[in-house]
Parts: sequence; C-alpha cells; structure tokens
Amino acid sequence: MPQEQVSNDWVHVVEIVAPVLDAMIRHAGWHFMWMHGSYSRNGLGRTPRNATDRALTHALKGVARHFNAAELESNRVAKYLGFYIATVTLQPRQIQHYTSLDNVDESGTRMVRAQ
Repeated sequence: MPQEQVSNDWVHVVEIVAPVLDAMIRHAGWHFMWMHGSYSRNGLGRTPRNATDRALTHALKGVARHFNAAELESNRVAKYLGFYIATVTLQPRQIQHYTSLDNVDESGTRMVRAQ
C-alpha cells in the first residue's frame, strides 16, 4: 500500500479508494467503520500545495483522538490577493478488530485516504 507521511501521527494512503481499502481491511478480519460528522478547515499559502497541506494539518487535528483514520471528502483551492486558500473536509473513520467502539485502541497509526 503506497503511503506518504503527513505528520508524526498521520500517514496518507495514496491511490486506494475507500471501498478497496474497506475490502482489504475486512479480508484481514478487521472493520472499517464509517463515523458520523466531518472536519472542515482552511489553510493559507503561497502555493496551492502549501495551502492544502496547512488545511489538511488543521483538519486532522480536528479528528477526535479515538478515531485512527480519516477519509478526504473534498479539497477546494481558491486564489485571493496573491495567496491561495484551501478548504479541506475529512470524514472520520475507525479501523479496528472489534465491531464495537467500546474497544477502541488509541495507539494505532492514523491514516487518511487519497481522493
């Protein structure tokens, strides 16, 4: 699975859509849970990539600590007065062995899927 480090706590899984990742996780005997709610944040930068990276970092901080995955729902970038403003929206997800959230292990690697 191709991965790219986003921060100390998060890894970006690239080139895999959510249904394929879900099938891989279920095949391994684990569960890919779709959580309610979203985290949307803005980022400002001199390039579209820089603005998106900042927005993504802020959005990942918004994902509750007990969720160990997030799906990139949308990424919009606009230019304003020579700067770029990115808006990133993430959907929280949970990858775990158990079917109940009562058994969440907070020590797992955090992942976000590429869109």
